[in-house]
Amino acid sequence: MGSLIRLRRVAPAAFALLLSSVSLSADAPQAAVKMLMTRDLAGVPGKEVVLSTVEYVPGGASMPHRHDANVFVYVLEGSFTTQVDGGEKVTLGPGQTFYESPTDIHRVSANGSQTQPAKILVFMVKDKGKPGTRPVSTPAPR
Repeated sequence: MGSLIRLRRVAPAAFALLLSSVSLSADAPQAAVKMLMTRDLAGVPGKEVVLSTVEYVPGGASMPHRHDANVFVYVLEGSFTTQVDGGEKVTLGPGQTFYESPTDIHRVSANGSQTQPAKILVFMVKDKGKPGTRPVSTPAPR
């Protein structure tokens, strides 16, 4: 019960941090973030784990961003297109995974379909008390 109470206190803040990476405009939300869990990482002081799902609307995408965290993603439904600076643009389907390092800039994060939703499971290991996501304003490399 104590863990549930603690989760309810931190989940809204973590939710807002994750949502900042997927909100493109006030007119049409591109994705819905559902917080599943936030926990201190046992044996690693100052680190926490954030577990969430992100569901992109058909054609939905997020702006370029970075996480300053280790991010592991598992595609649950639909198709998901992703690219970090220096990497190939790939479209993944259910059961496929990708990883972002703390130094990656996530240039492309989008639903791979214009007609079907996409849903991903996100497992993030980050510094406690720091934002999980922040926008980047650097132009894409040529």
